[in-house]
Amino acid sequence: MNEPILLDRPDAPLVQGYEVIIGFETHSQLSTQSKIFSRAATAFGAEPNTQACAVDLALPGTLPVMNKGAVERAIAFGLAVGSHIAEKSVFARKNYFYPDLPKGYQISQFEIPVVQGGQVEFFLGDRPMSVRLVRAHLEEDAGKSLHEDFIGQSGIDLNRAGTPLLEIVTEPDMRSSAEAVAYAKELHKIVTWIGICDGNMQEGSFRCDANVSVRKPGGKLGTRREIKNLNSFKFMQQAIDYEVRWQIEQIEDGHAIQQATVLFNPDTGETRAMRTKEDAADYRYFPDPDLPPLVIAREWVEQVKNQMAELPRAMAARFVADYGLGEYDATQLTQSLALAAYFEVVARGSGAPKLASNWITGELARRLNAHDLGIEQSPLAAATLAALVVRIQDGTISNSAARQVFDALWDDASASVDAIIEARGLKQLNDSGALEKIIDDVIAANAKNAAEFKAGNDKALNALVGQIMKASKGRANPQQVNDLLRAKLS
Repeated sequence: MNEPILLDRPDAPLVQGYEVIIGFETHSQLSTQSKIFSRAATAFGAEPNTQACAVDLALPGTLPVMNKGAVERAIAFGLAVGSHIAEKSVFARKNYFYPDLPKGYQISQFEIPVVQGGQVEFFLGDRPMSVRLVRAHLEEDAGKSLHEDFIGQSGIDLNRAGTPLLEIVTEPDMRSSAEAVAYAKELHKIVTWIGICDGNMQEGSFRCDANVSVRKPGGKLGTRREIKNLNSFKFMQQAIDYEVRWQIEQIEDGHAIQQATVLFNPDTGETRAMRTKEDAADYRYFPDPDLPPLVIAREWVEQVKNQMAELPRAMAARFVADYGLGEYDATQLTQSLALAAYFEVVARGSGAPKLASNWITGELARRLNAHDLGIEQSPLAAATLAALVVRIQDGTISNSAARQVFDALWDDASASVDAIIEARGLKQLNDSGALEKIIDDVIAANAKNAAEFKAGNDKALNALVGQIMKASKGRANPQQVNDLLRAKLS
């Protein structure tokens, strides 16, 4: 394997004077109904050892057969991240002994992977970032060891053996746990968006390994330790932060970092060494004699491309061009296909895309997060929110009244926007004649504030506006009040 190509990052944040270097290996379980080299099922939660067939166990007389659907999903990923799709790639045997690996080897790709290069682009806050990919290769999963501590026994479940994986490997481009988590979230979005993986981290469908090292700026690369099987974004950040602090403490105390595979314990918030880390040579890779080279014609790549949905970055660019949104807002609205579709219904239904974006990424997002709901479970249908945005846009209600309507709609999704406005008397007072009468009365009752504004004290105007809004019971149009008040006092 080639040495990692390190990016020069003068802007990289330092931790106690050290630069943090992070690379990722992510195992995405592909969404096929059968395994990568057999017809055995891949459904989660089956009784142990009910989904492992003779091919998965490499019993004598069996031969692996490539799953076409797994290859198509690898092609789709490569297209989504701008990779080169190899016209010819090779499968190898990765040899190691582990109780849950009945073959004694894992079929993977080594020297010539199916997906080569590419990059993942994302935002860290409002700052655009990019992480380069080395490769993405097809391989089979191993089984699972089950440890029953309360009876002092261990067992092996081979249901996962042969499950198709796409291992996605980055260059060591990330310089903080925040960058690493932002990258992982974007990668998760991509694989679920294009439908090649369900992204369920709790079930092991999307498993991340973080390679972490530290060094003095400009110095020699440090020795990396690999944090295995991070299955939540929260634990990912905690694990990397702890590992960084631990490595710095070891170096400062004069100890050398040993290359190792470590696990994160969320109960203690600490990483612990599981085993010393192997190098590629330790696995004695050689081409699998039972599998011919995988040949992918350009026509096949084009066919997969034509079947793919609009990609998130392309959709975000369209939102900028068609709806006049900022790039950051457009990226936020394309975090999932469901969210993007919701926005388009609200934007088109209201004719006010920027206001629609503000309400979706603002009030609606806060409410969904507070109730731990996805956009698919939103009590407010997109058409209902569009009707609310229309009434804000045409001046029927103020923003403060709109929040009252939103609250009512959240509690009763079947309610009508106009019915709520009418029943609660929330319609703005837009009658200039009635407003002028209120304004005249307020000016007369607050002659001091009026004189101060005329003398150049702009803050005095706010006091007058507040009195007018109070007199109108909050129904006056604030912009109209400002315009009329300034005109009368000029």
